[in-house]
Amino acid sequence: MAVTPGSVCWFECGTKDVAAAKTFYEKLFGWTTEDRPMPGDCPGVYTIVRRQGAEIAGIYELAGPQFEGVPPHWMSYILVENVDESTERAKALGATIVAGPMDIPDVGRMTVFADPTGAYLSMFQLGAHTGMDPDKTNLGWIELHTNDTQAARAFYTELFDWKAKEDAGGYTEFQTGGRSIAGMMAIPPEQKGQVPPNWLPYAMVEDCDACLKQAADLGATIVVPATDIPNVGRFGALADPTGAHIAVIKLSTPAHA
Repeated sequence: MAVTPGSVCWFECGTKDVAAAKTFYEKLFGWTTEDRPMPGDCPGVYTIVRRQGAEIAGIYELAGPQFEGVPPHWMSYILVENVDESTERAKALGATIVAGPMDIPDVGRMTVFADPTGAYLSMFQLGAHTGMDPDKTNLGWIELHTNDTQAARAFYTELFDWKAKEDAGGYTEFQTGGRSIAGMMAIPPEQKGQVPPNWLPYAMVEDCDACLKQAADLGATIVVPATDIPNVGRFGALADPTGAHIAVIKLSTPAHA
């Protein structure tokens, strides 16, 4: 199954310690990794992450002046048909363009932006690289934590033509093509000023509690302990040994293998 515009098409971990990140995720999720030269004239190495033989994510080192002050993080990429047009649209809607639009040789074209509430996200236009395989990745759901859900909702429904569905508890699901692909929730008042607006990726696992225990044994910090979400599943969140945050979830109804 190919990734469709408006959906998440790639995940990327930026870290100060690539070796530690590779070891952690290989052991925690059973991923395999392959180091490649950075595309074009860029120095360094880009690590491709695979699951079931398919490319699902990347890992790279936060090296160079452009990454000064940037903490380790997971970045999510949304597929768009024309990244230049989408970048101009994002700017008009109040986004701050961090990088791009720019070509990644033999890969595609991309832009990194901060939405009007301060959360970072990337857009990607396909080139030689066709994105991740949705049927083989265990990464998929992304969740926006923000201090202004109304502003974020207006921004993303306009930018990506997402539909927004809000439940009685205030949690919003973003949908494209009739399918929910992302969520949004307000940062709790007690965490304001401590937790910046952010997009958090989720990895599907077979046992949330066991996964969190293993993650802690491997050096991760558990940020949210295993918690039940009624009619959804059981989830938790962690900071990997290099400081990048990711969530794990055992769904009540399996998504895919």
